[in-house]
Amino acid sequence: MYRPRAFAVDEVKALHAAIRARVLATVAVVEDGDVHLAYAPVVVDEDGRFGSLRFHLARQNPVTSLLDGAKVKVSFLGPDGYVSPDWYAADGFVPTWNYIAIEGEGVARRLEGDACETALADLSAQQEAKLAPKPSWTMAKLTATRRHQLLDAISVFVLPLSRLEGKFKLSQDKSAADRAGVVQALKALRDPDATTLARVMNMHGSGQSVTVDKTGVGKVGGKHEP
Repeated sequence: MYRPRAFAVDEVKALHAAIRARVLATVAVVEDGDVHLAYAPVVVDEDGRFGSLRFHLARQNPVTSLLDGAKVKVSFLGPDGYVSPDWYAADGFVPTWNYIAIEGEGVARRLEGDACETALADLSAQQEAKLAPKPSWTMAKLTATRRHQLLDAISVFVLPLSRLEGKFKLSQDKSAADRAGVVQALKALRDPDATTLARVMNMHGSGQSVTVDKTGVGKVGGKHEP
């Protein structure tokens, strides 16, 4: 991923938290020169240098047969939005797009047996926790027969990450006055996505380490390393 220094984020804890807030991954694998894509929510596990991801696909998905033992890339998108030049305090700028993007890669491995049901239980628990105070749905609400039917219909994988990097393009290359103008304009739109982007920008400041929580915004202290 092209990452100018001002936007590069390599803090693993911040990247994991951002993924947990927007868990849907674009999964990419290459076969015979063709790129094949699939989409799956993930569970992040904090093992190894960059952690690992667990996810599942429908067994009938053509991508499923390509993953086991293959080099796989994943991509995640966080809050994003258009930025008008009219919002800056200074003149001479052109339109741009602010966004959070994360990319990773590794060699995928198919999970078998109890590990498959554990992955599904962990994923549902992760997402149900975001719906509190609603009582959490659990796999225990399914009969054993129904659980086996569901598990037979999917393939579950783990992706130990050998690379993980983020790009938080949030106007860090602009002056404080310019950033403030963008934040104010985004809030004035009264659009949920624009408001989330404004909050992330406002908390990010200049060089501060930022991530997003279940509501789309959050913060991890410190500064990014170059």
